[in-house]
Amino acid sequence: MLPEAVCQRRRWLSGTLAVDGLFILAKIKRTMGYFPELEKIWQEYLAWLALARERGLSASSFAGKTSRFLATEKKKLQERLEKMRPSRKEPDSLKAIRQLRPSGPRRLTEKLSTQQLPDRLLGAWLGRAAGCILGLPCEGMSKEAIRFVCLNHAHPYPLSDYWSHDPKPLPPQTLHYGTTARRNFLKPHLSSIGADDDLAYTILGLLLLEEKGSCFTTKDVARAWLKYLPLACTAEAVALNNLKHGISPDRAGQVDNPYSDWIGADIRSDPWAYAAPGWPEKAAEMAYYDAFLSHRGTGIHAAMFFSAAISAAFVCQDPLEAIRIALTEIPRDCRLARTVRQTIDWCHRDRDWEKTTDRILKTFSGMSAAHALNNAAVTVASLVYGGGDFSRTIALAVMAGLDTDCNGATAGSLAGAMLGASRLPSRWKKPLGNQVHTYLKGHKNFHSDELAARFHRIALKVLDESI
Repeated sequence: MLPEAVCQRRRWLSGTLAVDGLFILAKIKRTMGYFPELEKIWQEYLAWLALARERGLSASSFAGKTSRFLATEKKKLQERLEKMRPSRKEPDSLKAIRQLRPSGPRRLTEKLSTQQLPDRLLGAWLGRAAGCILGLPCEGMSKEAIRFVCLNHAHPYPLSDYWSHDPKPLPPQTLHYGTTARRNFLKPHLSSIGADDDLAYTILGLLLLEEKGSCFTTKDVARAWLKYLPLACTAEAVALNNLKHGISPDRAGQVDNPYSDWIGADIRSDPWAYAAPGWPEKAAEMAYYDAFLSHRGTGIHAAMFFSAAISAAFVCQDPLEAIRIALTEIPRDCRLARTVRQTIDWCHRDRDWEKTTDRILKTFSGMSAAHALNNAAVTVASLVYGGGDFSRTIALAVMAGLDTDCNGATAGSLAGAMLGASRLPSRWKKPLGNQVHTYLKGHKNFHSDELAARFHRIALKVLDESI
């Protein structure tokens, strides 16, 4: 499947959803909703072009003029953005990020139970997979649409198990990332972990760690992408394409990339936490070198934050404690840190998940459903309200809408690292089986126990560095 077709998953527009033969308007968030008048004019203009062509009028000259005009305006906008002096609060360099971070523990390895580590690593991976698979069928749907589908299709709400039916009217044989049939993510057919980018990047991180160790560079990440990634979405697609056209790894993430603040880097944050359990500073450092290939500013900070949070979860009993530790690994006053602190404050004031998520969705209204900020807020809220309960945590992460598979995966990974595989509910763990499928070049099949064991070997080597 072509990347363009695959990545429609992150470009949702308002559309219709079929439920028991009744077509309802699914309030699916627009990818960019800040400029509704511009979107309206553009859609009408395309309709006029189509009408002209269908009635025999040559519309190519109009289309050509418009394309050239838009290309010129886009270039002007890019140049203006490039000339803007970056905010001191939003640094891109690791040195500057560390200079602006608050004081923190940096390393908590003395609290790490080496006996429990294998179970915690397997729990983190299975937790990530469970949250991803719960969120994948409803990805891009709004909070209201998810609730509507559940209540009108006899699916439990609040969510308490994998989807028994597809909440979207898509053919069941549709291949996700050209690999796994969509129906195989639904409870009646679920028997293994299917291919998805939220899981493939975790495995790609493992391959990189096994080849280069924990002191890899952004150049090493670039080589791994060119070697293993057949396709990518949004910022990753831009960076991968730039690399293929000879642009250096240190510039691949900034050339022609309007997605640099989006969620892509933080969905890649898990392997660095698994490699450095209880060492949030090291996990955030590795996340930085990975994220810099495709993101800048907020995109980088989100990756560092979640990697540090999951790393801390290996030694914490409270997800909020892990979140607070993670805040010490990013700039104190960056947008991501302010968003996380605001979300925690709302949770404590509201004591009502519905109210808090409504605040989040209203605050970030118009923002891409794949942006780092709104999705980070939703994920943090799910962890706070989940309170260490795995089922509740991943359900809340998904029920809020937006990038549901990413948020479910990240929340599930942190909760799984904290609990361990032995304490994950059977209804989430058993249907996953042991087999894992990916779309990575040359690496199509794995087993969950094998992946956990390989991460364990890497972690022991990395932890030796902390002594």
